[in-house]
Amino acid sequence: MEFALYLLLGAAAGVLAGLFGVGGGLIIVPVLVFSFSAQGFAPEILTHLAVGTSLATIVFTSSNSIREHHRRGAVLWGLFRWLTPGILIGAAIGGLTAALLQGPVLQKIIGVFAICMAIQLALNLTPTSTRPLPKIPELMTAGGVIGWASAIFGIGGGSLTVPFLVWRSIPIQKAVATSAACGFPIALAGAIVFMVTGWHEAQLPQWSLGFVYLPALLGIALTSVFFARYGAKLAHKLSPLLLKRLFAALLVIVGLSFLLN
Repeated sequence: MEFALYLLLGAAAGVLAGLFGVGGGLIIVPVLVFSFSAQGFAPEILTHLAVGTSLATIVFTSSNSIREHHRRGAVLWGLFRWLTPGILIGAAIGGLTAALLQGPVLQKIIGVFAICMAIQLALNLTPTSTRPLPKIPELMTAGGVIGWASAIFGIGGGSLTVPFLVWRSIPIQKAVATSAACGFPIALAGAIVFMVTGWHEAQLPQWSLGFVYLPALLGIALTSVFFARYGAKLAHKLSPLLLKRLFAALLVIVGLSFLLN
């Protein structure tokens, strides 16, 4: 039953990855937290396990989303090249930061972030494209901040990268595509750090690789591979405003449950 849930979760995460340029972590982390809690995993480690597993799944989700966006010529690889060094350093530091936080504290931080993202999505708050294209130092600094925050929240960074790129006069479709590409180094660096920091944790369930739960990783990866391509195709055809608002309602529920738990 749990594996079927992971398959459905992978499908939803894949569509979100392609459609919005996010890695799906905004939905993966909360569902995994609830699933791991129902399975009786230790409350001290289940949030870290959900975040680490989410980052590991985004390695697969983003790689397939990237392929579809690249085929359409939408990824700005020049910007990606200079965002990546900051992303790698920031994601590593973010993973270490998360390891220092207690599970309930990390859960409440994610809850606040989910509500903030819900407000942004529901009101369709997008920055005005009035700033010039960013210089190399700005790209590396922004990459560091995005990587750090994304590793803590277990996300691919799209909810942070897309607004930044749009603010710096990048067209929305190219911002989404480039954000999808940035999700790969965020997820890779973050997942590795979560594996290492959780390696000797005594309360981990069987089939865990540090703070990465392999059955969930397998189930989500199997379906996200296909649905990320479908989401990327939709991103070039549909206006996602209604979907954003429905997703925002879900995030409000998730955020409040995390804060009130």
